[in-house]
Amino acid sequence: MLFSPKPINQKLQKYNLRRNLLFDLWAVLLILIISLSLFFVFDRQNIIDWWKLMGYKPPVAVANLATEDTMNNYTRRMFYLNKPMLLPTVKSFRKYCPENASDIILGCYHTGQNGIFIYAVQDPTLAGVQQVTAAHEVLHAVYARLSNSARNKLNSELESYYKHGLNNPRVEQEIKLYQQTEPGAVFNEMSCTFGTEIANLPTALNNYYKQFFTNRQVIVHYEEQYQSEFTSRENIINQYDSRLSSLKQQINSATANISSLLNQINSENAILNSEANSNVVAYNNAVPGYNQLVNEYNNDVDTAKNLINSYNQLVGIRNKIAGELDTLDKALNTRLTTASIR
Repeated sequence: MLFSPKPINQKLQKYNLRRNLLFDLWAVLLILIISLSLFFVFDRQNIIDWWKLMGYKPPVAVANLATEDTMNNYTRRMFYLNKPMLLPTVKSFRKYCPENASDIILGCYHTGQNGIFIYAVQDPTLAGVQQVTAAHEVLHAVYARLSNSARNKLNSELESYYKHGLNNPRVEQEIKLYQQTEPGAVFNEMSCTFGTEIANLPTALNNYYKQFFTNRQVIVHYEEQYQSEFTSRENIINQYDSRLSSLKQQINSATANISSLLNQINSENAILNSEANSNVVAYNNAVPGYNQLVNEYNNDVDTAKNLINSYNQLVGIRNKIAGELDTLDKALNTRLTTASIR
């Protein structure tokens, strides 16, 4: 007996197809949600950074600093996340960096990626200050992002270098100041100071900074460049002070000799006056010696005058350079005092 197949229920077939499609869509959606969730968990910080920087366009001066400091993409992002501001007056700068009121500071970083503020030094002689300050402050932002293990490893390297390798007196003094003013942030400050002010560092530290700058030596050069404006003048002043000290001794010696000769001349003159009428022979015999004393006295007076003129000329040159140094000091003076706020 031949059986004929049952006719296909078209409605049931369409229902099953729709149900399969819905199931596939839900599965795809679920996979997508799980994938996005995992992506957000593992790349959460990058997403937050992207969101914060959405629509941000750095000012030309800020972008230039990032380029001049050879910041790589990651470091540039850290820099821009803090919306850096260059502030040209002590008053405007100290509005954002009021801490350490009695100290000279040139920049500050607000924790939590909440701002980098840089004092825009106006004296062109000190070109390089802003670049060093920008690099220093962005390294604070970088340090804040380190994992605990990475930070501990870095701190160990910094401490080792500070105790066994650092031989820069100026940087040593900076660290000692941080130990007094910011005892809880010394390693943080070390990480910024060593990276921007020391050319030759141990391999481990060099490798650390290579993660953030394509050519760290450029930053160190900026530091050396503006620091040399101070040290060169200080060295010249020290040289002039040494010469002035020597001239002062010569002047004092000449003055003492002149005083001694003058006493002898006055004594001889009194003898000559007494012999002028009573003993002509003795008088005439004493005149050549007296004249020799007078000549020696006049020569010493001329010598003393020349020494004093040289001394005064050197004082003028020395004070001119000291005035330049004072001008440079004032250009970096951000202390919160009545005189400095302008």
